[in-house]
Amino acid sequence: MALSPAPASPAAPSVPQSPPPRAVTAATAKQRMLKLLICSDAPEQALRYRGFRAIAGVDEVGRGALFGPVVAAAVILPERLGSLARAGLKDSKQLTREQREKLDRRIRRTALAVSVAEIDAETIDRVNIYQATRIAMLAAVAGLTLQPDHLLIDAMRLDLSSLNYPCGQTRLFYGDALSLSIAAASVIAKVHRDRLMRELDAAHPGYGLASHKGYATPEHRRTLATLGPCPLHRRSFAPVRAQLPTPTTPLLFDESLLDDILLEHSDLEAASD
Repeated sequence: MALSPAPASPAAPSVPQSPPPRAVTAATAKQRMLKLLICSDAPEQALRYRGFRAIAGVDEVGRGALFGPVVAAAVILPERLGSLARAGLKDSKQLTREQREKLDRRIRRTALAVSVAEIDAETIDRVNIYQATRIAMLAAVAGLTLQPDHLLIDAMRLDLSSLNYPCGQTRLFYGDALSLSIAAASVIAKVHRDRLMRELDAAHPGYGLASHKGYATPEHRRTLATLGPCPLHRRSFAPVRAQLPTPTTPLLFDESLLDDILLEHSDLEAASD
């Protein structure tokens, strides 16, 4: 008697394959990390516990731009910051233009003192961007109408010997994402510089300054190659220097740092409208 063939085993159900993980740029990873941080008045409260009262948040914008000034702001907020926290105050790079401008007006109404300082491209080329940023921050502090007794600074330390009053300082990494005072300074500085870039767009047409705010976007690099630098471009920065007809003064700082600056700021700030 012939044996019947054994029934075929049912085919195993196909399991959908997950797509391979997409590569994440360093700037995107940093942006995701910053969104997890909570901006509050905890740093200010810790300083008040130690007896400080006039606490100034200090921050800058434009450090990685190829065009125009670096801008710093110093802001002294009142002790009660609940209204600003509820209004959504945080790192300016995580806010839309509309949100920043609304907060800018609210900060200026609420703050005990606000000061803004600019350091132009010519000075940046002469002393380097790191030193120019420190000069801008110190000028913003010196311009406050109320003397601070302590500074909360985003990731930098300043030489305060030129101030004619005693003042302490605390360097806080990712400070604009952690401290309401530093976040307020970042919003004030960002709104000021963005407005300046829109004004300069009319004076220097063709570069797209109103869009990219002078940062090293592909659009800006293309127009820079086509039109060449204008007088307000930072000639010590490699993308600008490469378009100059003759060699210019060499960089006064480690050029490898520039890639980090451009990555951090052009990716995170220029894309923010």
